[in-house]
Amino acid sequence: MLNETDSFFRMLGDSTRLRCLMLMQAEGELCVCELTHALNLSQPKISRHLAHLREAGVLVARRNGTWMNYRINPEMDGWALDILQTTLNGTGQTEPFISDQKMLKTMANRPGLVCCS
Repeated sequence: MLNETDSFFRMLGDSTRLRCLMLMQAEGELCVCELTHALNLSQPKISRHLAHLREAGVLVARRNGTWMNYRINPEMDGWALDILQTTLNGTGQTEPFISDQKMLKTMANRPGLVCCS
């Protein structure tokens, strides 16, 4: 359990990973293109961070054609899911989380039926 706990908190310790997680906690499943738009970061950088989160068991991925969609792993321990929700509740009205949400909402052609570039 210590290794899993340690790994979970290391994942939260990086700003990019934390911002991605808070968007997914608020929105549910997101495509890589949505995260790159919201955080204004390159696709390779976002994908690298998402791979770390997936390897740690924090995220699960789903392929939709050529697009990868990610969501928080619902099978994580309850305490970990509670921490993510508590973190969202505490950071939802602070920067950069406010700006991330606003940027995501400005994205034209957000994935629903079709993903963007």
